Amino acid sequence: MKYWSISAARTIEELSSNPDYGLNKQQVSDLIAAHGPNEYQQSKPESLPSMVLRQFKDVANLILLLAAGLSLALAVREGHGYVEPIVILAVIAMNVILAVTQERGAERALEALRDLNSPTCLVLRDGARTEVETSAVVPGDVVLLKTGDLVPADARLIEATGLAVDESSLTGESEPAEKDADVLTEEDAPVGDRVNMVFSGCLVTAGNARAVVTATGMQTEMGRIASFLNDAQKIQTPLQRRLARVVHGVSAVAVLAAVALLATGLQQGEEFWAMMLAAVSLAVAAVPETLQLIVTLTLTRGVRNMAQRHALIRKLPAVETLGSTSVICSDKTGTLTQNRMSVRRTWVPGAPAVEVGERTEDPRALVLLRRLALASNATVEPDGEGGEKIVGDATETAIVRLLSASGETREALLAELPRAGEVPFSSARKMMTSVHALPDGRFLVLTKGAFDRLPFAAAGAEELAERQAAHDSFAHDALRVIALGSRVVDDLPSDGDLEALEHDLSFEGIVGLIDPPRPEAAEAIALARRAGVRTVMITGDHAATAGAIAQQLGLIRAGAPVVTGRQLAAMTDEELVENVRSYSVYARVSPEDKIRIVEAWQEQGEVVAMTGDGVNDAPALKAADVGVAMGRSGTEVAKAAADMVLTDDNFATIVSAVREGRNVFSNIKRTVYFLLACNLSEIAVMLGAQLMGWGTPLTPVMLLLINVLGDGIPGLNLANDVSDERIMSRRPIGRTESFFSGITRVIALQTTAFAAVGLLAFWLGTFAWLPGGEGPSLAAGQTMCFLVVAFTSVLHVFTVRTRGSVFRRTVRDNMPLVWSALGVIAAFSALVLVEPVGAVFGLAPIGPFSWACALALSVVPTLVAEAFKLWDNRHETWLYRRRLVHHENRGEE
Repeated sequence: MKYWSISAARTIEELSSNPDYGLNKQQVSDLIAAHGPNEYQQSKPESLPSMVLRQFKDVANLILLLAAGLSLALAVREGHGYVEPIVILAVIAMNVILAVTQERGAERALEALRDLNSPTCLVLRDGARTEVETSAVVPGDVVLLKTGDLVPADARLIEATGLAVDESSLTGESEPAEKDADVLTEEDAPVGDRVNMVFSGCLVTAGNARAVVTATGMQTEMGRIASFLNDAQKIQTPLQRRLARVVHGVSAVAVLAAVALLATGLQQGEEFWAMMLAAVSLAVAAVPETLQLIVTLTLTRGVRNMAQRHALIRKLPAVETLGSTSVICSDKTGTLTQNRMSVRRTWVPGAPAVEVGERTEDPRALVLLRRLALASNATVEPDGEGGEKIVGDATETAIVRLLSASGETREALLAELPRAGEVPFSSARKMMTSVHALPDGRFLVLTKGAFDRLPFAAAGAEELAERQAAHDSFAHDALRVIALGSRVVDDLPSDGDLEALEHDLSFEGIVGLIDPPRPEAAEAIALARRAGVRTVMITGDHAATAGAIAQQLGLIRAGAPVVTGRQLAAMTDEELVENVRSYSVYARVSPEDKIRIVEAWQEQGEVVAMTGDGVNDAPALKAADVGVAMGRSGTEVAKAAADMVLTDDNFATIVSAVREGRNVFSNIKRTVYFLLACNLSEIAVMLGAQLMGWGTPLTPVMLLLINVLGDGIPGLNLANDVSDERIMSRRPIGRTESFFSGITRVIALQTTAFAAVGLLAFWLGTFAWLPGGEGPSLAAGQTMCFLVVAFTSVLHVFTVRTRGSVFRRTVRDNMPLVWSALGVIAAFSALVLVEPVGAVFGLAPIGPFSWACALALSVVPTLVAEAFKLWDNRHETWLYRRRLVHHENRGEE
């Protein structure tokens, strides 16, 4: 039943309640049995064992687990030692722990929703006022509300006096909603327009009321949001998808190469267990063991850097995803605006309108503000930190704040003109009146409210036209207009009916108020636009207000469309997806609408960040690729559903986070390029040597040393590299764009170069008689191959830092990388030079000429890479100049 479209009397009848008696005990018992407690349901969390087991669906972990098992079996059978299985199992454990730890950032949104409800509320039971736990409220209960109460459940108003409710966390509206029990609304009216309803979890800011509960628990508007949080599935991030493709691709290569190696070896008459050892070696070579560790630590560093810039990351993959963000869907209230009503303009008859900022010195504006402050109830109270705060209705607070900033106080005005009476504001009358005693014994009547509701004295046509023109200009700029009228009377009514004084008022003037944009928001939006990131405003506020704010922020131009919730509801999902790029501002939207908008952009292939602070934002925050909640003004629901929380509520912080995210992605991409070239070359060396009948060039222990030390340590420091200054002038990475865009050919080239020098080093040591050496042997070949593969891996880290020449990129901006590379090279050299230590790892001493060959071969891939970079850069410059000449020639024609 849509109770907002029927009368209060019929609602009470439908719910079998009584406005003066409430429900009896039997009715309450039956209704709790039928509807359950007034609580939000939670989805059952996944158990820890289940999360751990799910990690072994990953192909890379399965390959490593198989390699560990085979390595352990071979260690027991052949007595090779237990280094390999222990290290492989440690890597598996590390990967599983990291994955589970990330996922155990448990969703706390539903618990936060429950906390929003007041623990107790006042209801009528058996004709008596009874305080009950909120969870015990049932449909049909008559609740009694007053200022400061949290509404315990959705309810239809029976009667209300001056009732205003802060519904910003549900609807997104920046000011409290005025309520009226007697107004009926259409069946399809959005939540924000249901003026005869109050909703669970919203705060009563003024007045008092009696209401009959229409829905509890999951049936309330808040409960519906809770169901979205239960049902919405968090999609995989772009980073997770890209890394999965990398690991799956490498794993497939590993399996095929291992099978080929085993088959070739057996065909050549090799012993089965020896070939199994070679297959284990190949599996170890194929899987980039340190990739997950490096990526996780890179993301963690990004988290630390963002925290220093007031962006708190709750989920690690969000760091990289921010760098890929191409659309920011932003709530208006409290995100793009200050969530603080402010006076923007004043006008008094016979003078031009005055634009005001934080303060004003215009004498006519000050006279108007003084009288408006007298007709207000906002008060100045201690803020608990030695300062003061202004408490009260948002509109009145704005007036008193401006007056205070201009050097005057409401308290001083009241001391001079004490209040003698008041007619409270009501949504039916749209005005309020205060009466003040004048020094001469008469009384000043001040009435403020809606421009078209105040009973002004008769005026000439020219004067009326002037007033209307001023009002219309305010309204055109989406300012909320408050008018003031006054009159002086000799005596007050003897019967105390102060409403009788509200007639023949002199027109004093009008003020225009608005929730102003954040000063830094426009610049942040412009910066995002230059970085290829589109900003879209999504708000529950009125279309005119949303459009005006959007124009001030530079989101849209004058005349651009503002799509309302009703217009959105009339669109099919297909129509929205087709036209979503045409709209930048959405107004009067519901939580379902926000999810549709986010998903429409995702259907267009965009990576979407959704910002918000209210309960109504939580489902969309969860559905977006990156949910961004406000830390100061945001509800706990929004924070729990988000991936990132802005601790300073500053929209500009998002742009800084995007930059850091792009830097993180760039470093991860470099790391993947670095590790894949190294690991694929190891596969090529292992498989190539076996196919040519040369034997096994590297043992599992040697491969582990290279992968963990030679790749891992420099890779960790590569992940901390400094980003290109032009990073925010490039477009974001597309959702479906490959991780290897632009570098596939380079990886193939480097892999070939690495494999060639590695195989040549193995052949020289195994089969060639080198001067000054011990003679050719398998041990010498494996040692030379080990040195070349290890050194080329370490030197490769400098090649991947830049697409320009490695000799032009300064090393000073990442000295830890330089020192780690030198340290690893020294460690590998020491393993060969210190014979007892080298023997443990199967390394043999080699002569000076062998050392010279190994060192010479190690720098060849770097020289090859530099030659191709030079060619590519010159070719690109030539193409650019050719296109430029072509365009110039066309211009001359």
